[in-house]
Amino acid sequence: MSTNLHPMLNVAIKAARAAGAVINRAALDVENVRVAQKQVNDFVTEVDQASERIIIETLLGAYPQHGILAEESGSEYGNKNSDHIWIIDPLDGTTNFIHGFPVYCVSIALSYKGKIEHAVVYDPSRNDLFTATRGRGAFLNERRIRVSKRTQLKDCLVSTGFPFRPGDNLRHYLRMFADVTERVAGVRRPGSAALDLAYVAAGFTDGFFETGLSSWDIAAGSLLVTEAGGLVGNFTGEADFLEQRELLAGNPRAYGQLVGILGKYSKFAGVDDKMGVQAALKQDTAGEGAQEA
Repeated sequence: MSTNLHPMLNVAIKAARAAGAVINRAALDVENVRVAQKQVNDFVTEVDQASERIIIETLLGAYPQHGILAEESGSEYGNKNSDHIWIIDPLDGTTNFIHGFPVYCVSIALSYKGKIEHAVVYDPSRNDLFTATRGRGAFLNERRIRVSKRTQLKDCLVSTGFPFRPGDNLRHYLRMFADVTERVAGVRRPGSAALDLAYVAAGFTDGFFETGLSSWDIAAGSLLVTEAGGLVGNFTGEADFLEQRELLAGNPRAYGQLVGILGKYSKFAGVDDKMGVQAALKQDTAGEGAQEA
């Protein structure tokens, strides 16, 4: 552990690496990993659970009075009344993992009185460690990282996540996806929101947007982005995003332009914008019907 880092960040790194070791061992024989389905297209494995256990044990071993908010066990462990809450996704990208597709990570963030103070995103398959502490910058493997400097959306590479749960409005998303795709150099869908945000922070991509995300998907990654000089918010550009289930991140210039495209699709959009989107969706549906006829 580094003596230059905040002690709480060092403990989070220790927890993330321990979880990563569990994941890497399981990845050697992924076909024998037991998989359960929480709901359609939403999976949990024994590896998620084992990874979460070792993270919680490590964190509470060092800070027994802290609280825990974890994807699989919720607030079952730790002190629910603590000002310090560890927000944990033990294996972000489970669907990728169970298919042997090596894009997944461990995500750990520490919230103090509602603000994210420390963040770790660890990619065990590449041994890439992204870290950040509020006010101290963001790092990849101890090297300082910054968001990209691209200023024109037509030159930007943007990542996203497709809706996959029952009840998600796929048609609404596809129109939003088309609006972005037409204006950028490329769109990617890696399948791990925490890594998507880490890649924005490192300048590998210029922006990221997705709906339906939970706080454990984005808590650590959001601090990485802001500490790397980027912006994070909802689709209308408001910074209060952690519990809103829509997220946009990017370098400052890309972010501003993406707000201009995505704002009308936000659940916080004005009535006129929402009516315009609905009219466009109806037009799409009518067009598809005419083609089929």
